Amino acid sequence: MRKKLWEKCRESVSAVAPIGLIVLLLHFTAAPMPSGMLVLFLLGLLMLILGMCLFSLGADLSMMPMGERIGAQLTRSKNLTLLIVTALAMGVLITVAEPDLQVLATQVPAVPDRALIFGVAAGVGLFLALALLRIVFRLSLRWLLVGCYGLVFLLAAFVQPDFLPVAFDSGGVTTGPITVPFILALGIGVAAVRGGRSSHDDSFGLVALCSVGPILSVLLISMFYDPSAGSYGAEIAPVPQSVGEVFRQMGQGLPHYAKEVLLALAPIVAAFAVFQLLFLRLPRSQMIRTAVGVVYTYIGLAVFLTGANIGFLPAGNFLGASIASLPYRWILIPIGMVIGFFVAAAEPAVHVLTKQVEQISGGSISRSAMLAALMCGVALSLGLSMVRVLTGLSIWYVILPGYALALSMSFVTPKIFTAVAFDSGGVASGPMTATFLLPFAMGACEAVGGNVLSDAFGVVAMVAMTPLITIQLLGLWSLIRAKRNPEKIYDDLDETELIEFE
Repeated sequence: MRKKLWEKCRESVSAVAPIGLIVLLLHFTAAPMPSGMLVLFLLGLLMLILGMCLFSLGADLSMMPMGERIGAQLTRSKNLTLLIVTALAMGVLITVAEPDLQVLATQVPAVPDRALIFGVAAGVGLFLALALLRIVFRLSLRWLLVGCYGLVFLLAAFVQPDFLPVAFDSGGVTTGPITVPFILALGIGVAAVRGGRSSHDDSFGLVALCSVGPILSVLLISMFYDPSAGSYGAEIAPVPQSVGEVFRQMGQGLPHYAKEVLLALAPIVAAFAVFQLLFLRLPRSQMIRTAVGVVYTYIGLAVFLTGANIGFLPAGNFLGASIASLPYRWILIPIGMVIGFFVAAAEPAVHVLTKQVEQISGGSISRSAMLAALMCGVALSLGLSMVRVLTGLSIWYVILPGYALALSMSFVTPKIFTAVAFDSGGVASGPMTATFLLPFAMGACEAVGGNVLSDAFGVVAMVAMTPLITIQLLGLWSLIRAKRNPEKIYDDLDETELIEFE
């Protein structure tokens, strides 16, 4: 256990440290921060490293095994009613307690918080049930995605423009660090028991469909509200004036986020306890291991979210405003891309996904290749977001062609890469996006005098969209390599796909 903990700590340092170096470089050059804010950021950086380390270990010990066992048992029972009811209940309960969704709801003044939260939660529950039924009945993920996003864009044509960025953002924020490991494992468990040649392809795609539900929900809800009914007002904590005040802010934030994580974990733990009593009956040693993993997950995520929200949010907002106030505002675009590239590696759920992809594909899709493609995607998304902030370009002109390209690519890309790509969009847009990249865009937008709701919001949507393209490009490259090296077997490529490619 100790060896694994040190391994997770090394991974956390390598993932988070580059963000700290970039911010320090900006601090000493283009955007010097107040000393109190800098100390707050550095403390937050340390908390991110510790939190990610504990969370990653806890996810391996508890979240993934719990999800896989529940998914496997649901499939073995051959009871569709049980599967649908469990998926609906789990989707709604986990989403209602998702910390990022709570933040998003408070930033949309035109819609009551409860209406937005429960509407989005219902969308996740319905689409989680649909995603599990897709695996059971072996439905095509490609055609489901085409149909779902076709409906999304049809509804979007009738929605007020100010609501569009929020609607697409909601698809990203609902797939947070607690939701992703559990949902990924749920799909793996269902696909493994169902078996068949395509079981490894069907192991992914749950997060992809669960990201569509919230978008449809917000689009439907927005038809009943006027976007001008409220005004956006960012709430940024005051800059601490002393080291004591820095620790006071962190001390006040930790209980709040610890409570949020507890509420988010409770439905998963409760569901596993019910399945353990009724069906699983695992030995005591495995239950102790799972309980220890839950504790690691709880402490790690509480520490991580405190460091991100208290330490990173004000720094992101300040840096965005400071850089946008420079005479050469265009520099926002390359700086945003560099920040986005490294922030992707600091998302806790990203490492869960890349590890699962490597394991399910038998190592044919490496973690390093997946991570590189995902980081490039997020870098591209931040570049596009900064262009929107500087020009006021409508999100329509980016989202529509982006999803059209991603959906078109799904028909020529290996199935597993399509499923993983659409999963990765929801995974990449996690707490680091909500607490650093979104405030960065907000600060820049306010500095240039733009409309925060229409120009800054949409960052999460961009982060959720661009990996769909970059990871499918990785899949196409795998096909090309397979054609050049026919003697080498790629377990991630279906034989028929290789024939079609040739």
